Amino acid sequence: MTSTRPHSLADWLTYIEQQHPATIDMGLERVRAVATAMGLGQPAPHTIVVGGTNGKGSTVAFIEAIARAAGWKVGAYTSPHLLRYNERVRIDGEDASDAALIAAFNVIEDARGSTTLTYFEYGTLAALHLFAQAGLDLAVLEVGLGGRLDAVNIVDADVAVITTVDIDHADWLGEDREAIGVEKAGIIRGWKPVILGETDPPSSVLARAYLLGANAIRGGSDFFADTIDGQHWSWRDVGFRIELPMPALRGPIQLRNAASAIAALRALDKPLPRAAIVEGVAQARIRGRLQAFERDGVEVLVDVGHNPQAARELAAALKAATTTGRTVAVFAALQDKDAVGVVEALAERVDGWHLAGLEGARAQSATALLARLAGTAAAAAATHDDVDTALQQALSAAQAGDRVLVFGSFHTAAQALLWLENAR
Repeated sequence: MTSTRPHSLADWLTYIEQQHPATIDMGLERVRAVATAMGLGQPAPHTIVVGGTNGKGSTVAFIEAIARAAGWKVGAYTSPHLLRYNERVRIDGEDASDAALIAAFNVIEDARGSTTLTYFEYGTLAALHLFAQAGLDLAVLEVGLGGRLDAVNIVDADVAVITTVDIDHADWLGEDREAIGVEKAGIIRGWKPVILGETDPPSSVLARAYLLGANAIRGGSDFFADTIDGQHWSWRDVGFRIELPMPALRGPIQLRNAASAIAALRALDKPLPRAAIVEGVAQARIRGRLQAFERDGVEVLVDVGHNPQAARELAAALKAATTTGRTVAVFAALQDKDAVGVVEALAERVDGWHLAGLEGARAQSATALLARLAGTAAAAAATHDDVDTALQQALSAAQAGDRVLVFGSFHTAAQALLWLENAR
């Protein structure tokens, strides 16, 4: 009976966390059965699914912004969220309301019977339900973990995007790029385009595309992002070229993400005005991706990067935007991440380290993190109970012209954003 169910969104989120014995239970049988019981079909006339190790959220943001600039009604599903669960489901640029999410969760409860669902599976079904009701032109769905067995993969996308493939979630996806590529390539569909953001993707990804007859469209081979000057770049393929402003999203990697987004939209069977590409690239925003703040002449950069590949991109971004002062890192990571690999990737670009503790599942204290970093550039780092304290200490010791990079997880970025946005 619905009277015994949660009423507020916060209560619902607590409830759905408790409905499956495992936080992660990869496989499509349960979620597909509930989707069928809910009567879910395709969430929109056109659907793009975005997978990969890093860059998924930014690529979704570019796709969404360009498509909305073209006048399309767009639904975007991303995870995890930074500050509010509602961020995960956007329709026409607006986060889903508490009431809409609660209504969707009730529909799922009515349909699932005795089938158990994970937290992510509830969220995916809720998003698909809300999108189906919204009269969208385009749905953009971000894969949560892997691809082949991720709940998002119950949807047959018109275009798949695989941004990058690198080592992360090794316990679930495999120990090397080829094994992980098999999982990422699970979102590819037969005779449909797949956009590959990397110039040299794993052979396992290409093999899957060729086996299915999918049209593999490769960055650096079939489409290109060329820097013109500090303010402009161009996107081109065999029959099309367009000059664009540099994205508002910072870092060299964002050109590749924007280029993949353009390629994905051009692969749809739907006209895309040139002006929409220009406007969308300039307007795309996403929080926690080298998001910049200024505090008394000190630049603070907040980023969700949490694995060595993301750290290498952060290092490239720091190198490209040189500073006259010191660069200090505030780093807090979950215990199942390759913290050593992250620090090694940034060692040449960071002059000092502060480590912070996190709370919750998979979290670790700053002391535990320090012990793991023995022998690295962060071996003598200061330790702090939480991100707020670490950030305050880093800023108090900084001088005008310095910069502080806060990164290591979505949890780290969320705590930093809350403090930065509310401290003054």
